[in-house]
Parts: sequence; C-alpha cells; structure tokens
Amino acid sequence: MYDQISQDPLFIIFYTAVTAMAVIASCYLLLRRGNAFAPEITPPARLRRWTAAFFASIALNHLWYMPIMFLTSSDDIQTTDLIGGLLDCMTVIPLAIVVLLTMLQDRRRPLWPVALMMAPLVAGGAFSIAQRSYTLLPMMYVYFLLLGIGLTIYTVHALRQYGRWLRDNYADLEHKEVWQSFVVLVIMLLVFGIYTYIYEGTAYLYALLAAFAVLICYLLWRVETLSDLGVAQSQNIPAEAAANGAKAEEGDGLSQTIRDNIGALLQKYCIDTRLYLEHDLNISQLAKAIGTNRFYLSQYFSTQGITYNAYINDLRIDHFTSLYREAVAEGRYFTAQQLAGESGYRSYSTFRLAFKQRMGQNVRAWMQEISTNSQDKQK
Repeated sequence: MYDQISQDPLFIIFYTAVTAMAVIASCYLLLRRGNAFAPEITPPARLRRWTAAFFASIALNHLWYMPIMFLTSSDDIQTTDLIGGLLDCMTVIPLAIVVLLTMLQDRRRPLWPVALMMAPLVAGGAFSIAQRSYTLLPMMYVYFLLLGIGLTIYTVHALRQYGRWLRDNYADLEHKEVWQSFVVLVIMLLVFGIYTYIYEGTAYLYALLAAFAVLICYLLWRVETLSDLGVAQSQNIPAEAAANGAKAEEGDGLSQTIRDNIGALLQKYCIDTRLYLEHDLNISQLAKAIGTNRFYLSQYFSTQGITYNAYINDLRIDHFTSLYREAVAEGRYFTAQQLAGESGYRSYSTFRLAFKQRMGQNVRAWMQEISTNSQDKQK
C-alpha cells in the first residue's frame, strides 16, 4: 500500500495539506488571543489549550508517518508503522478523549482515567515494537473496540447530564448547544474506526485524511463558538449540599421568610422589573438579584416541576404575546423577529422552538389565529 501512495502525487499533496491544517489550527488556538470566528464569544481557555495539543499531536504523527511512504525495506516500514501506532495511543487518541471531556463544563472531570484506559494499548504497542511483530494487534483492536463502546456510552450519559445542567442554570442556550458535542463524538469515532478497522487500499488512506480534515475544521469552529461557562461554575454550590447551602444562606443573613417566599421575590425583582429580558441571565445572577442563593432558587424551581430555562422562557413568551397583541391592536408594523428580540431572544430559531414548546403551535399559526380573532371582534 505504501509503495502505491508514494507514486501518487495527489495523495502526498492531500497528506501535506491536512498536516499543515493541523499545525495552523494548533498555532491559532495557542497564539491568537482574539476569536476570529465569533468575536463576541469567549471560549474556554482550558478547552482551547487541550484542542491545540490534540491538533499538534495529529501534525506530529503525520510527520512521523511521512517517511514511511518512501521506505523500501519491509522491516523499516514495519518498525515505523508500529512506532506510529504507539505514538497514536500515547497522544492522538487520549487527547481526543480529553477534548471531549473538557467540552462539558458542568464540572471539571478528572483526566487520569484516560491514561489508565490507554495503558493496555500503550503496553501492547511497546511490546509489539520490542518483538517487531503484529501478533498482539488483534487483541489490541478488540480492546480498542470495547474502549470505543464504553466511551460512547459514557459520553452520551454525560452529555444528557450536561444538557440538564444547562437548562437548570441558563436562560439562553445559544453557543452552549449539547448536540454539537455529539457531532464531534461521531466524527472522532469515524476517524478512529477508519484508522483501526479498514486498513487496506489507498481509498482507506484518502478516507482517513478526509475524516481528519473534517474533524480539524469542525472542532476548531466548535471550540471557538462555545461560550466559557467557568464563571457560572465558580458560583455553583457543590452537590454535598443542603447543609452547606443552609449555612451559606444563614451567613448572608437571609431570613426564613425569604426562603418561604421566593415566588414573591421573583415577582418583585424579576417579573415586575422585566429582568428576564436580560441576555445570558443565569440562575446565580437571578438568585443574587432577588436576595437568595443559587441552591435555594434551584430547589424552588425543582418543587415547581420546571427548570430555570423553562421559567425564563415562559416569561419571555408571555412578553412576546403581550407585545404582539398590543401591536395588532394599535395597527403598528412589526416583524416576529423584532418582537422576539424585544422579548429577550438573540436567536429567532431558539425563540421559535421555545414558543412551540410553550404554546403547542408554531409562531406563524398562532399569529394568524390572533389576527383573525382580532378582525372578527372589530366586525
């Protein structure tokens, strides 16, 4: 296979281009302070650094494999290939897992289990190099498959938890989307699936390079369009809990009356002041505004059977419907996008989804229904 690609200038150009993409992407994340993709967004610095390391590992491993295209000795090719596989197990694969975990900002997950998971593959790779043999590769492939299945199950579970955490703490979910992390996971699994199990023919190598190119572009864009939620994390009350939360509230001098009347406080300091129209209002900021802490406010929403996100969306949808009725009654020109913006939404698509969940019908159908009823009343 390697002798075939060495005679294919198109592949060499493609290979070089993907390597250069990885180098440029890594340098961009490490050296550029601003955000060229979305200047208004501040991405997580920790995620930026780990992703830069991941891109650098791709570039370095590509550089390692480059001479193999021009080697003629089968022993040299085998040794280079085995060392490259060991480098993949020590750098590219674990860093890919770390990037996935770092994307989840609900808590800082320990990274040492990643090294533990990769230890059998590293040991198998080192043994294969020492013996200059592919004997252990079938067992390593089986382990890698089990590792991929386990990682997928864990990631799906963690992403579901992360989605619930976002809805419990944030009014606006733009630039925090969970589903895009699923896309990153799928692309990564595709890349390593091709790398591990479809090992024959130049078509395999072209497919692998194409998958890496897509991964680099998409992951770079994803990292730069993901908001840093670190401030909210520092405000979050630990899971151990109610006792600590009670002590915190007593330390703030808040009375039992305040604890029992959070609904009244929300009416006075959130609804009456229209605080819910503020963009990126999180639960910690709202708790501070009404004179309580995040833990008790979260408990309040839980007893009401709603999430914080649902609470704010309900207020914003009510505001939109009020604005719409006023505009229709006064005969003023308006657009749904304009009214959605005045109701606290930066994204019209987010507004449409929230509106349908709350009202049970889409915006256009509801507006037509209200307009028709208004015309009937005038007649």
